[in-house]
Amino acid sequence: MKEQRSYKLSPSSINIMLDCPKCFWLQIVKKIKRPEGIFPSLPSGMDKVLKIHFDKFMKEGLLPPEVRDIGLSNGYKLFEDKEQLDIWRSNFEGIQYKDKTSGILLRGAIDNLMQKGKKLIVLDYKTRGFPLKEDTATHYQAQMDIYNFLLRKNGYETEDYAYLLFYHPKEVSDTGELIFNTDLVKMETSAKRGGEIFEKAIKILELKKPPKSAEDCKFCEYRENENI
Repeated sequence: MKEQRSYKLSPSSINIMLDCPKCFWLQIVKKIKRPEGIFPSLPSGMDKVLKIHFDKFMKEGLLPPEVRDIGLSNGYKLFEDKEQLDIWRSNFEGIQYKDKTSGILLRGAIDNLMQKGKKLIVLDYKTRGFPLKEDTATHYQAQMDIYNFLLRKNGYETEDYAYLLFYHPKEVSDTGELIFNTDLVKMETSAKRGGEIFEKAIKILELKKPPKSAEDCKFCEYRENENI
């Protein structure tokens, strides 16, 4: 019987794995983190305001203007179980799934959900300083796949796609209000792919020694040069 681990993973730690397996192993197993820069407070503030904004429309049974083009007539509505949504939004709880063999926990905190019939669709807010590039949405592929995987592991039906709602500044009005552009991007997701990513993470964490670093990992290069 394999020894069970108490490791807790999130989409952000999974992104480190995809960037460099060695950095991921060191962070989770040895608690050696990459150097962290100053985290801007604007995205966190925007996130809070947007959740309040969307919840007002949810209570009225409406879609906010940012996603109204999807159309209630097409069967879309905001997820209405506010008590459950608050749990899934929490960074300390989120949507969780524990692998029975390894004991490793995967959890993710979502921004919002839409519903079409019985199926759930993740709606994630993103704040940017500039308009979208052609490949902007692809940077969030693993995160969306993991959310889909977690929802299904918790017994929910999901569509095989998610929506990313991007906000980026447009201009300042004559009255001093900052006006944002919005871009709603529909992206394909895969619960199967999310599960495969989790399985890969488990295999790395079960190694006795750290795996090889990514060839272009500057953090590993720094550690080697500084003998860390």
